[in-house]
This record gives sequence, C-alpha cells and structure tokens, in this order.
Amino acid sequence: MAPLLEVKGLTKIFGELTANDHLDLRVEAGEIHALLGENGAGKSTLVKMLYGSLQPTSGTIFWEGKQTNIPSPSFARGIGVGMVFQHFSLFESLTVADNIVLSLGPGFSVEQIAKDAERLSKEYGLPLNANSIIGDLSVGERQRVEIVRCLLQEPKLIILDEPTSVLTPQEADNLFVTLERLRSEGKSILYISHRLDEVKRLCDRATILRHGKLISECDPRKETAASLASMMVGEDVADVKRDDGTNNAQSEILLEARSANLPAKSPFAISLKQLSFAVQAGEVVGIAGVAGNGQSELFQMLSGEDLTVDDEIWMRGVPVGKRAINERRKMGAAFVPEERLGHGAVPGLSLTDNMLLARHGSDSVAFQKLGPVGFIWQSMISKATKRVCKAMDVRKSSENPVAAALSGGNLQKFIMGRELDRQPLVMVVNQPTWGVDAGAAQRIRQALIDLAKAGSAVLVICQDLDEIFEISDRILVMHDGQLIEAGRASRVTREDIGLLMGGSDAKQEIVHAS
Repeated sequence: MAPLLEVKGLTKIFGELTANDHLDLRVEAGEIHALLGENGAGKSTLVKMLYGSLQPTSGTIFWEGKQTNIPSPSFARGIGVGMVFQHFSLFESLTVADNIVLSLGPGFSVEQIAKDAERLSKEYGLPLNANSIIGDLSVGERQRVEIVRCLLQEPKLIILDEPTSVLTPQEADNLFVTLERLRSEGKSILYISHRLDEVKRLCDRATILRHGKLISECDPRKETAASLASMMVGEDVADVKRDDGTNNAQSEILLEARSANLPAKSPFAISLKQLSFAVQAGEVVGIAGVAGNGQSELFQMLSGEDLTVDDEIWMRGVPVGKRAINERRKMGAAFVPEERLGHGAVPGLSLTDNMLLARHGSDSVAFQKLGPVGFIWQSMISKATKRVCKAMDVRKSSENPVAAALSGGNLQKFIMGRELDRQPLVMVVNQPTWGVDAGAAQRIRQALIDLAKAGSAVLVICQDLDEIFEISDRILVMHDGQLIEAGRASRVTREDIGLLMGGSDAKQEIVHAS
C-alpha cells in the first residue's frame, strides 16, 4: 500500500536561504512519526508546506498515493490534514466554542460545537470549558483548545508542533494516551518535539533534519536521548554544570513577596492569596505547578504588569508593588513571559525594534534624552541585537527580520538572550526553554545557573519537572493561587512535587522562605 503521505525532493528557498533542501519523507497510515532537528533546521517550513501555509519552490507531495498540490490550509483540512501550531491561532476575546466554529466554517452552531468540544475533551482527557474566554485561559489550556479543535475536524494526519511544551507531566501523559488511541484508530501523527524521552516513548520512526537537509531516519526506540540529540545538532550536547551541592545563596534578599494578594481580574482568572516568599542573591528558586493555578498572575504581579493594592512586592529592600515594569527594570530586574509572540515580542517589529522596546525605558545605552529631543542610539541597539543573536545562536533568514519571521525556538532564544545580556540582579522567567532544542535548552539553563552564581536572584516558573530539578536550589509549588513550600531540590522527589501540584494536604503551609 502507498503511504498516507510522501514527499520527494521538497525544497523551499527564501531569498538566499534554503530552508528545505530536497527533503524526502514518508508517513505511513497508523504511525506516529517524529520530525526532529534543532531550532532553524527547517521543521516548521516543511510542515507549513504540508498544511498549505507555504508553497514549495520545487518537489512533489503525494497524498494517499496521488500527486497533490496543497494550495491552502482549508484544502489541507478538506483532504484530512490537521495541524496544531506551536504559536496558537486563537481570538482572545472569543470563547472556546466561538473559536472552534470559526475554524470549521458555515453550517455549525456554537451550541452544538460547545457540546461536541466538551464531550471530545472529556473522552480524550483534555478537559475544557467551551464557554471560557480564550484570553482568560493559561497557555496550557489554550493548547488543549487547539488540539480539540483539530480533532473535531476528523483528520487522517495530525501535525503536532511541540504539543507538550506547555503541558505538565500529567497532562503530557494524558496526551500520549490520546495519541496512542488515535494511532490504534488508524490515524497518523507527525510529531515535532525537542523532548527526546517522549519521542523514544511514543514514536515509531523518526526523521532528523539539520540545516534544512535530511540527516537520517531511525527507530527512536533503539536510540538514546543523547544519540538523538547528537544527530540533531551534529555534536554531543554538554550537561548543565552545577556546584557540588553547596548552597550559593547569600544573605541579601533581592526579591520578596510579603503576604501579597491579587484579586482575579475575571471570572476565569485565579486570585493570588497571601503569597510570601523570598529569593536571595546567588540562588535559583523554581516554581512548579499545573497550568492555570496562578502562574501567569504571579508573573504579572512580579513584573509590574499588575500592581498590588499595597506594597507587598519588594525588590532589593525597596517596596515596588505599586511601581510599573520600567521602574522595576531600572532597579536591575528582567522578565521573560511564557507567551513570547505578542507578550515577549511584538510580532510585526524587527529584532532591533524589539530590543529597543525592552530597553528604552530602563537602559541608558539604548535611549537618552538630549534636551527636548529623544535620540535613539541605533548603533548600540544593533550591536546588542547582534551580540544576543550570536551568543544564543539565533537562526534567522535575514539580518534583522521581524519577530514573527523567527521559528518559535529561535524567538525564545532571542528573548532569553535579550534579558540575560543585561546581567540583571533579579531575573523572573516563565517557561525558559519552551520550544527550544536540546542544545539551546542546556545553554539557557546554564546561563540561569551562572547568573545566580554571579550574585543575582533567579525565579523560574516552569511546568517541566526535569528542568525544575536540574536548575533549582529550592522548589515551591503553586496550587489554586497559593504557594506551598516543597524544600531544597536535593531533598525532595518528583513524587513529592507531583502530590503538591495536585493539591495534596501533605504540606498546606504557605511559604515564608528566607
């Protein structure tokens, strides 16, 4: 039998950049096929051509044995190709059901789709409230919307781009059950992920790209995570280096919350209740938790996007709860949100303009007032942008592209590098390695550890427990808008953290860490 999908010699050229160079790929019916490669390897370009978002420069696509041109996403959906993008395509002011109806076209009622979506979400272990407003949902919950929306279209092939990057281990396990069920039903899945352990667990075959070219095909179950990573990047990936278990924390508290409260801004948001914690100079504190338990609200409160009623947030011994984000930046703070496109960077602006926006209010090297006229030091901004791109290995198609032109992983590397380049005294990061390849993830984790070693206070909000344990000195758990003390990373287990993430009564003591 002919494979469900086959491409031969597929090539895509953007100006002087060859993003895909004569690629061959076969996806059989009823298999989960991994598409692997470092950021900028050409994975997103390839799947966008399969989904009709881009047109190939040359090469041939065969669908169910017949040569096929896929001119648009609507055509792709019509023949049975569904896709869940890494960057969500949802209208934030509309409900879950409204968003799904818009993607299905005429002939569907919101009421019926709401029922179908909730039924399907329960059936596949992806809980949703179809009447929730998208803008009130966490990133993990939005991911569920995208997956359920795709499943409602009854695709034969589902392309998943980093589907677990914003999911907790428990949510990822539920997704794996869903995918294995779909495979047993004869559906195929093209699976893009940088989490190699899950690729080994889930996928039947793997195709590996590097710099737009096909490097190899393999059975991932017969490989190690290290060997897969080595094939992706062309060399061995270094381990994160930490000290020998000694405590680097210094006596100075650089970031602190003192019984901080933040009322919910909408019926679907989470209220923060009596949060008390402290992060000392020289330490990394990790905050674990299931998506939607107040992590986004905590980040916004610490960054100054949402101000507290009283001065319950302190930075370097000064109350900042009523100070906006630029005031906190001037005090040496840096912030990286979980949603990079639209929150961490303006999609339609260039990298240098995004650098300017992040620094003009707090860094004198980027912006100086000369009398009544504002003068932008373009050369300094350009040098900083080039420095960050080089340090973080940001792959881009032109010298200064708009942020939306970068792949998700490369944009994440740029935003992380932009903030690390300032050598901040306080660093607050939400999902630091979301969607980046193994080599870049290790580089980011090492940079956060090194920043703390240099005397900064680093707070990391993360749903990846492996990452939390790898970089953290202490771990806190967020549940239902409260923080629970878990203890030093060297003394607690993943099982301990998992229980607290689920709301266990074992340690219902709000944190008073010092």
